[in-house]
Amino acid sequence: MNIEPDSAAVFAVALSLWEICEKQRRENNWNISECYNGVDEFMREVMRIANQFENWACRHVNFNEFNEVWPYYLGDNFGVTCLSVLSFECLMDFGEGDCLRIALGLRLPVISDGKLPIPIDLTAVNPVAGAGFRKYRIQTLRDTLEDNEPMAFVAGDDPFDENFGSFYFSLYGVETTGELEHIADRPNYDGVLKLAQKLAPGIAFPVSPTFTTKCED
Repeated sequence: MNIEPDSAAVFAVALSLWEICEKQRRENNWNISECYNGVDEFMREVMRIANQFENWACRHVNFNEFNEVWPYYLGDNFGVTCLSVLSFECLMDFGEGDCLRIALGLRLPVISDGKLPIPIDLTAVNPVAGAGFRKYRIQTLRDTLEDNEPMAFVAGDDPFDENFGSFYFSLYGVETTGELEHIADRPNYDGVLKLAQKLAPGIAFPVSPTFTTKCED
């Protein structure tokens, strides 16, 4: 799916970020010129962020699962979410990783391409009659760097936590009692999907899963 950047979305991101920064500047008596080389450099940073995020979203957001009007949603929410990830003084450090953090903060449906560190937890019914496992489960894990112990990588975790190694995918069989039996690990989703399909032909795991952060009650 090839999505072209929307200039209206770029404008909405830039305006949203500018307005929240201007509001907080007044409230906290920030001096833009002390943090940046004048207002013109600050404006260039805002536009850079707007263009980078829109280009990132076109590659990684599943717009078929997004029900809001994209530019309006960004205009209402991007600025506040961005400043929850980076402070006003550090916008020049904005990069690809921050795009993901903001997308998760905005609860956007992010496509798992096997490269983005996003948490996946999927369960599908085993279509094979009489099989030992009634379901299979695919979940992302990461090993702690301190003791190399595996831990589930779940919603709300920092995708770039320096205390963990790279994420990977584990396949579990689900007993009729609900107990899990670990079957195998794979470095990418495609690998674990193919294994599940060999064990349970016709199992309904998606080819390209999408992750959306759920709203808290």
